[in-house]
Amino acid sequence: MDRVIEKKKFTPKKIALIAGGALVLVLVIYNILFAEHTSKLNVDSERVTIGNVQEGMFQEFIAVDGSVDPLNTFFLDITEGGRVDKIYTDDGRMVQKGDTILKLSNTTLQIDFMTRETQLYDLMNERQNSEITMKQDLIRKENELAEIDYNLALAKRKYDRNKMLIAEKVIPQEEFEASKDEYNYLSKRKTLADRSVKQDAKLMDDRLKQLDESIRRMQANINMARNTLNNLYVVAPITGQLSTLKAEVGESKGPGENIGQIDDMNGFKIKSRIDQHYISKVYPGLDGTFDFNGQTYKVKVAKVFPEVQNNTFQVDLDFVDGAPEGIRRGQTLQLKLNLNDGGKAVLIPRGGFYQSTGGNWVFVVNKSGDYAEKRSIKLGRQNPNYYEVLDGLQPGEKVVLSSYDSYGEIDRLELK
Repeated sequence: MDRVIEKKKFTPKKIALIAGGALVLVLVIYNILFAEHTSKLNVDSERVTIGNVQEGMFQEFIAVDGSVDPLNTFFLDITEGGRVDKIYTDDGRMVQKGDTILKLSNTTLQIDFMTRETQLYDLMNERQNSEITMKQDLIRKENELAEIDYNLALAKRKYDRNKMLIAEKVIPQEEFEASKDEYNYLSKRKTLADRSVKQDAKLMDDRLKQLDESIRRMQANINMARNTLNNLYVVAPITGQLSTLKAEVGESKGPGENIGQIDDMNGFKIKSRIDQHYISKVYPGLDGTFDFNGQTYKVKVAKVFPEVQNNTFQVDLDFVDGAPEGIRRGQTLQLKLNLNDGGKAVLIPRGGFYQSTGGNWVFVVNKSGDYAEKRSIKLGRQNPNYYEVLDGLQPGEKVVLSSYDSYGEIDRLELK
């Protein structure tokens, strides 16, 4: 009889396939769970800069350049235009207050001054002639008044005598009436003459006052014209150094034109231009320091100019203890301007990494120094030497400070 042969479920081939598949699955699971996926890059340790994370005093400051300027500068602006006639000194020399620096000539102003003087003399002559004429008229009228007074006195005596005679009927009525009319006539003439003399005297006084006022105004105009002529002489307003003089003999200068400046050498200040990024942090009273001839000196912000030009604004600083001996106008100083009072913080040195990461992460070196791994951090304030670490680093750790531009998406640096 035939025997039924059972078919085997697991042949050697199938077993081999199952075993191979299981091995592949194990490798995939291991790779997912345990294998290292970090991208690496071998780096020569001598070609990178490594810095220490440390705890210390953080002082937020900025480094700026400042130029030494005189404490006070007086600009020489021409009040009246003209041609440069003579120069009495050179730029760079010391001048005393009131010293003549240069002389201008202006024919128009000189002719105008002489014309005004002539007008003044004519007005003074007119006043004198008017006074003589009016006084003569007044004297003549006073003489007429005196004659009227004399005739009135005679007429009064005659009239008084005739009143007594007419009462005794010694003289005719007609003679009495004639003496009375003459007396009344002369009385009215005296009244009119008195009024005329008083009016003439007042008119003379008013006219002379008007002429005197005209003369006074004319004299004031002449004084102004004289001052205008005096302005043709440019004199030093203070004692100091004539630092610049922009004028040549024969050159024409217009009114208001600047021809130079005088520096007061009794003190100095510092002018500096600062990036507009710091305009809200810089204010009067802020202190700073600079080094000069091996010593450190203090300065203080005296004035902040809010106008921004070319992305910068200007500040004036004073020397706290006076300008150092030997410092000169125009000298450039390297200033360290403190933006706060400072305090303890975790710090890392500044480096090229910041341009690549924006301060969001760094490569942190392990304890053995064999490699450096990428780590997220948070930075705060900064100064020219350090960044303030707010989170992600601890004092004693080391970080790669040099530029990361060539590292791309690398997560780990193998330091060789």
